[in-house]
Formats: sequence, structure tokens, C-alpha cells
Amino acid sequence: MGARELRTLCEGGSYFEGPRWHDGRWWVSDFYRHGVFALDPDGREELVLEVAGQPSGLGWMPDGSLLVVSMLDHTLLRRAPDGTVTVHADLTEHCGGHLNDMTVDELGRAYVGNFGFDLMTFADPAGTGLVRVDPDGSAHVVADDLWFPNGTVLDGDTLIVAETFAGRLTAFSIAADGALGDRRVWGQIAPTVTPGTIEEMLPNLGFAPDGCCMDAEGHIWAADGLGGPPCRIAPGGEIVDELPLPDGLGAFACMLGGEDGRTLLLCAAPDFIEANRKDTREAVLLTTTVDVPHGGRP
Repeated sequence: MGARELRTLCEGGSYFEGPRWHDGRWWVSDFYRHGVFALDPDGREELVLEVAGQPSGLGWMPDGSLLVVSMLDHTLLRRAPDGTVTVHADLTEHCGGHLNDMTVDELGRAYVGNFGFDLMTFADPAGTGLVRVDPDGSAHVVADDLWFPNGTVLDGDTLIVAETFAGRLTAFSIAADGALGDRRVWGQIAPTVTPGTIEEMLPNLGFAPDGCCMDAEGHIWAADGLGGPPCRIAPGGEIVDELPLPDGLGAFACMLGGEDGRTLLLCAAPDFIEANRKDTREAVLLTTTVDVPHGGRP
């Protein structure tokens, strides 16, 4: 395909994550500005919620409450429509690293991943689980032995999670009670590397699916946690489209939205390393237009 025009929606972030389109605005977390922000289509930014524990995944419950992952203290926060903020769930006992991305279904059940290890100190990678938090705040481990569960999408009764350190998208069937079963590989994008130290694994990952979203044709746009171009992935794992970014930037999450669902928002920064990002303001939100609109959740 021909080169697409990239437009800058917002500059001056530290590290944007968890992008969503909701009620006519873009919503994003900014790790090191410790805030959840909403932006109109012209890029005007509003601070919605301060999160001292570092915000990540976002989602909404049926009553309009906003759920926010607080990474460092392993909690899921709930901001009610009147602005009241409470701890919805404490997931510390289920976390091997920072709490991370999340998706919320139409019933208000949240599926939340975590790093599994201390990425920012370059500890050895380890498998971890996916936790379902029900509307009453109770937590249930619904999958294990996942290698850095990251961006997650829902396609009807199917949940698909990016395993960043396994180079794949993994699918589960969702039962009526929210349990997960029938585990299978939805798409192997790059060969899974042998577990080892992070110095051994990271250079050999090939493609590390990060934040992602689904389109109406059942394909998935996935950012590459290694800083490569975000790609459109077909079921099975074939890359059918990619979006080169300006030199010096990688995209670490993406989301389809806009009034017609065809705007692809990219959370871009020079890298993901905390020491490089926390005191800088080099992150940007970029947009482009794609042919196939948004599908699934979020």
C-alpha cells in the first residue's frame, strides 16, 4: 500500500499507553505524568484522573464508571460518573511485575494482564497469568503461563491477548460466567524464542505484539514493543500491512476510533525504558486513516 499521512494529535507526553475511543474523545494513560487524559479530535487535552501509581489499561463499566489500571500498586481503580474514585480490586497476589493492559467486556468484567517480571530492571522474563475482575471487584485467575500478556481484544465470545515475549496472539473462548477455555494460537507473528535471560530473549523476538485493536474484518492492528512499525495481522499471524513511523519513534499501542472508526491512533515514543522516559516529554500521539473500521472491543 502507498504511504499514509501521519498527523500529530498531541505532543509533550512522557509515555502514552492504553488508548481508547469513547464518547467522541480519545482517552490515554500517560505513565510518568501520572494521569489519564481525554483529548478531543483536535487534540485539546483534559486531565481526567491523577494516578500516583502510574496508569495503564482503561475501560468502562455499564454504569459509565471508568476502570483504570494502577501499575505500581497492582490495583484497579474505579472512577464513578460523579468523579468518586475507589479501589475496585487489589491484584497484588496475582502479579509477577507491574499490572499492565486491560480490556472490559459489556458486562463490566475486566481482563487484566501483568508483566510477570521486573522489566525495567531487566530481570529474567517469566510466565504469568491473566486475571478476570468481576463487577463486584472479586478477582479470578483465568489463564496462566502467558509470556507478558499485553494488549487484549474481545471478538464476540473470543478473547485474544498479545503475548509480547512469545511473538504471538493467543485466543480463548469465553464461557457465560467469564471463564476462559479452548486455548489456541490465533496468530504466530514471529517464532517463539527459548526462555532465558532478557539479554538472550529480547534481541531474538522478531516482533513483540504490544497494544492492539481489532478491525471489522477480524484483523488485528498491533504495535511492536521492539519499536518496529505497527502491523495489521491476519488470523494465523501473517503481516498484511505495516505503517512506518518517523525516524526515532516507535509505537507501543494503537487503537481504532473516530466518528467512522477509521482513524488509527498510535502511542509513540523513542523507546519504552523508564529511565529514558520519566523525565522527558518526547512522547506523541499520531493518527492516520485506514480503510477498515474498528471492530470488537475495546
